[in-house]
Amino acid sequence: MITAKYEDVLRFWFPSQPSLSEATMVRRWEWWFCGGANVEIIEHFSPLLEQAIRGELDAWSHQPRSRLALILVLDQFSRSIHPGTAQAFVQDLKACKLTLEGISMGHYEALKTPWERTFFFLPLGHSEDLRNLALAVKLADDLMQEASQEHRALLEFSAAQARRHQDVLTQFGRHPHRNQALERQSTPEELEYLARGQLVHKQSMPSHLSQFLFET
Repeated sequence: MITAKYEDVLRFWFPSQPSLSEATMVRRWEWWFCGGANVEIIEHFSPLLEQAIRGELDAWSHQPRSRLALILVLDQFSRSIHPGTAQAFVQDLKACKLTLEGISMGHYEALKTPWERTFFFLPLGHSEDLRNLALAVKLADDLMQEASQEHRALLEFSAAQARRHQDVLTQFGRHPHRNQALERQSTPEELEYLARGQLVHKQSMPSHLSQFLFET
């Protein structure tokens, strides 16, 4: 039953496609990062998140792909199920620990695709520890360097996003867009940053990638 559940998570997040063309992956990226999966996650995976929070899925950490599924539930699904609230971020420390342990155990290297690896290390990019952000930048850069020509541009955008998150954390020591949800008082500098509306996680893809979103 546990195996079926973690495989359900992976099948949902990484659905098989007859083509993994650049256009396909750009549209998948949009679905991943712009809320396209939220309704289905809330409907089908809310109980699974509660199990993960209670530690009932900790055995998933024993193997690379099941560890990836657990990271997805804690890091991505929590944001979809509890948007704009403190609950969206409560599992970040556990997800980050799973990522760091998985890297040291060789689970990260065992994953086959750059997309699986991206979501495996993404909790590092969500961290408010600069050491974790530095590692996220390195791993994203490594994926970009290793990428096929077809996927290099999208992974270059991913690496640029990691660096932008690192820049924000270097400047403010935290992610200011979370302040309201976490009941943290924003500094004048953070308020100015927020007022500009140029949040990293809402950064648009460059036109040579976004053009694929409008193809029919």
